[in-house]
Amino acid sequence: MKKLTYAVVGTGAIGGFYGAKLARAGQEVHFLLHKDYEHVRAHGLRVSSCDGDFALPSVPAYDSTTTMPPVDVVLVGLKSTNEHLLRSLLPPLLHPRTLVVLIQNGIGLEADVQEWFPGLSLAAGLAFICSAKTEPGHIRHQCYGSINLGNYSCQDSELFQAVLNDFCQAGIDAHEVDYAEARWRKAVWNMPFNGMTVALQTQTDSLLRHPATRQLIYEQMMEVIGAANALGISALDESFAQKMMQMTEEMVPYSPSMRLDYDFHRPMEIHYIYTRPIATALAAGFPMPRLQMLERELLFLDAQNTAHF
Repeated sequence: MKKLTYAVVGTGAIGGFYGAKLARAGQEVHFLLHKDYEHVRAHGLRVSSCDGDFALPSVPAYDSTTTMPPVDVVLVGLKSTNEHLLRSLLPPLLHPRTLVVLIQNGIGLEADVQEWFPGLSLAAGLAFICSAKTEPGHIRHQCYGSINLGNYSCQDSELFQAVLNDFCQAGIDAHEVDYAEARWRKAVWNMPFNGMTVALQTQTDSLLRHPATRQLIYEQMMEVIGAANALGISALDESFAQKMMQMTEEMVPYSPSMRLDYDFHRPMEIHYIYTRPIATALAAGFPMPRLQMLERELLFLDAQNTAHF
């Protein structure tokens, strides 16, 4: 197979990190940017990483997909609050065999995009990484960095494997996983920690230090696992919740993406991280009362936080 070409739609903490790693490894990567387009166009991208800092002094930077070439692989790193923008952003990047990888948080993302683009090849990208972009063109990678790819609708197994190989050759720990299991596996961490750091205005380490919040985080994780089990995903059990708790204890104190969105008065990704999975689980006969309560608190906080911005 010929060398693949890539586009990153949403060059933030996650899309920017993986795109920069691929570009550093010699892949052709085109970057779509918004607020820091001019900065990146002039200065490139910089990654401060626990695995070693690096910079890309010059990258193909764009402020519109209409000026970007069609590519073999689109890595979508947009916040899911902007999911509707993909209707107009994706078409200029597509050719008949393009694979779109949604490196986003939540449940139901691929189903919605597939409805908009029925013949499109889609995969989920589940990133396990602590990373943030708080300055123009500067990504701060704190720890972890692996990614799991779950095939949603790609019939071209050679293309899918080539993407995995490109990630691995770029020094990224990448693996193929079952799609549905991977989405719910990621939700076991995302649903408790994203919302709780906002609701209680804290970071991950503090939540696990206090006995009351530690117990609540565990109970929320078990709600997600119960929902996954009700949907036929049997590989998740109590041991996975314990593993996630231990992994989080070993992390640096961390503010997840939803906490950063709240702090910067940006809309929070409540629909796909909370509302959609809660509704999906309820349709399967499994209520999630603790997480539904958290969802309602987040809806209130989101409305208050963005009212004047």
